[in-house]
Amino acid sequence: MVPVFFVVKESEGMEYRFLGKTGIKVSELAMGTWTFGGEADAETSRAMFERCRDVGINVFDCADSYHGGRSEEILGRLIADCRDEVIITSKAYFPTADHPNAGGASRRHLLRSVEDSLRRLNTDWIDVFFIHRFDARTALEETLRALDDLVSQGKILYPGASNFAAWQVEKALGISALHGLARFACIQPMYNLVKRQAEVEILPMAEAENVGVMTYSPLGGGLLTGKYGTNRRPASGRLVEDDIFQVRYGQDWMYDVAGRFATFAVEHGFDPAPLAAAWVGSHPAVTAPIIGARNVEQLEGTLGAAQIKMTPALRAEIAALASTPPPATDRNEERTSVNYGVR
Repeated sequence: MVPVFFVVKESEGMEYRFLGKTGIKVSELAMGTWTFGGEADAETSRAMFERCRDVGINVFDCADSYHGGRSEEILGRLIADCRDEVIITSKAYFPTADHPNAGGASRRHLLRSVEDSLRRLNTDWIDVFFIHRFDARTALEETLRALDDLVSQGKILYPGASNFAAWQVEKALGISALHGLARFACIQPMYNLVKRQAEVEILPMAEAENVGVMTYSPLGGGLLTGKYGTNRRPASGRLVEDDIFQVRYGQDWMYDVAGRFATFAVEHGFDPAPLAAAWVGSHPAVTAPIIGARNVEQLEGTLGAAQIKMTPALRAEIAALASTPPPATDRNEERTSVNYGVR
């Protein structure tokens, strides 16, 4: 029997949320285009794009480093007839050429990267432009002034930060406020049931500063799709073939959580993939999780996340399947009744 907390939203249409302080509305799910030009050819990419548009998704996330720029090129062709209706994001940091200054967040690299992305995307502006990773070798002031110049030129509308720690975002917000520069409007952290570090400082910081949050990897690279568990390991695929994903999701306890989650989902009448994405999107600081797929069939399942109403009780039950990360101060008693009290 399906429990009473398995409900769908009153309106089956896509919901839209304000992105931080920007005043623009974005769909509760964003579509990642990492597979465009790679696992998904141009035709498959078009089919997925059109399906996303059919259900009301208006955010498409990209980066200059995705498949040597092919993802941006394909996305550029797809948005040609609907540019004013969609929110396009891209990123820069990782090398896109074979020379010493082909990466990082220096003024030189960012200005060239944006020009190249605009050309590949065949557009006059990028709605949200993320620094793909914190650059410890470049003064943050230089990065932020370059982004501010790009905003003034109308080439990007809002700066953002991907894979930054909370203190790095706060430092950037302070510099922007001090010098009157365009502030980070959105951040993009990793977040899912087995990667919950963002709950400690990143998400509370974003909520306090009213910064938009588009999280990535809501399905844990496929780990939380219901296929895997303690005694069910992938024989092929990115979880075993990609070194980064092997390091990121290769620990035994993660497969234990994945197995418990899959069992929970099935027993309660859910498809694990959309449930995992809905759980991420239900955090009060999260604006939209970024979903992805190799084909329309795979995409179709995850789109169901928009139909799941994640009640506080359901969210808590799912959260209990994995360990909660310790608080930032390491005073774990603060989360119990054994503490010095709060105002």
